[in-house]
Amino acid sequence: MADNRKVIITCAVTGAIHTPSMSPYLPVSADEIAAAAIGAAEAGAAIVHLHARKPEDGCPSQDPELFRQFLPRIKAASDVVLNLTTGGAPSMGVEERLQPALQLKPEVASLNMGSMNFGLYEMLDRFSDFKYDWERPYLADSDDRIFRNTFKDIAYILESCSDNGTRFEIECYDIGHLYTAAHFFDRGLIKAPFFIQSVFGLRGGIGTHVEDVMQMKRTADRLFGKDYLWSVLGAGRSQIPIATVSAAIGGNVRVGLEDSLWDGPGQLAKSNAAQVRRIRTVIEALSLEIATPADAREMLQLKGAGNVGF
Repeated sequence: MADNRKVIITCAVTGAIHTPSMSPYLPVSADEIAAAAIGAAEAGAAIVHLHARKPEDGCPSQDPELFRQFLPRIKAASDVVLNLTTGGAPSMGVEERLQPALQLKPEVASLNMGSMNFGLYEMLDRFSDFKYDWERPYLADSDDRIFRNTFKDIAYILESCSDNGTRFEIECYDIGHLYTAAHFFDRGLIKAPFFIQSVFGLRGGIGTHVEDVMQMKRTADRLFGKDYLWSVLGAGRSQIPIATVSAAIGGNVRVGLEDSLWDGPGQLAKSNAAQVRRIRTVIEALSLEIATPADAREMLQLKGAGNVGF
């Protein structure tokens, strides 16, 4: 029997893991972020996941005014679903991280399901020349940094955004995070259908072996049944292999320069769209269809682009 599933491609355009000196193609300014998001949508992404950066030095920022510089432009040019981070950067407090989703009321926002070590310091083994003063200590100090997401923090974000109609990309970096998601589902703070994004390959979270992927999927299926949609992101070189496994076994996928700078061994991706096109080729080679933004809105029961705050 043919598999008629439609696979949602999320593209994470720019994030808080990489610094500007690591790739000349990492979007930093509002113009670059808007163009990257629109390009990813044109390539086949149904959802774009968005962070903001200070234009003067590329430092991650949760200033809602920076988001306002690119969100309306993306919305005017594309019907892609816009997904805002509440993760921000591990160095930020929860109140700061919350503001874009709280004020701008997006259709989707990301939400991390647990406090964790979040080690970026190993990137110093691969990158040595930095343009801005903040980059090296930001990476180096991550061996003594905890990405805080307590039960109280998670509840606070969910409750603060409850009147916005925003749904969440539930980010799970380990098996225990799935059980935390189940806890908040039982409390009624997360409502079905919810979108589980399993994250593989970041230091401090679960690894990238295919058995890690399968364990995440089996556990989520057992906990959530038909109440959820599953997606994956693999960090760095694991991005496309893990996305391929997910697509093959019934899941959705996330790519983008937030998670990986690469478009093949030793080759920097020149755009987010290049990564979307690569995974789209894989999905279509599996005789699957990519979901449109309208498909994603229906699958996730989103409130629609006309009901956001920008």
